[in-house]
Amino acid sequence: MSTCENTELQFDEVTAKCRAIFIDKMSDYGPSWRIFRLHGITDQLYIKACNIRQRQETGISLVGDDIPGNLRAIVNYGITAIIQARKGFADAVDMSNEDATLLYDAVLNEAKELMVRKNHDYGEAWREMSKEGIVDMILAKIIRIKTILANDGKTIASEGVEGNYFDIINYAIFDLIHYES
Repeated sequence: MSTCENTELQFDEVTAKCRAIFIDKMSDYGPSWRIFRLHGITDQLYIKACNIRQRQETGISLVGDDIPGNLRAIVNYGITAIIQARKGFADAVDMSNEDATLLYDAVLNEAKELMVRKNHDYGEAWREMSKEGIVDMILAKIIRIKTILANDGKTIASEGVEGNYFDIINYAIFDLIHYES
């Protein structure tokens, strides 16, 4: 099995856990995330990434959050951010759990397709990155999104928020592969 095929299998394995959490949370809350504006979801991503960075630096979590759990949350918030960027936010839950899951699966599939293309072009360089370096990239992407949102979504020479959300999803998945390998 080539490294790329192995990466695709590892991608599927770690995202299956993310998807299961997404579905379980929707059983509890429904797609209540539909009320989030992009600023709110981006703040949730920031909180999770900061928690990981703090845990990496100190080794301590006073509330018991673990790094893989936060990475799975980043994947799920990233996917919901892309859905929200495309559909806009709602003032109330406006879709069924089944429809939300279909949207989730479509975005996750797009993330995988992007990962395959980028891995081809970059030679799976992420495998040589440290867990800390990946979290730093996630934080940098979040800060970029915050800047783009503050500029009403306008960019001059860079990708917009959606591309950054996709990168965040894939970096979190890469880090999960590091943790679970």
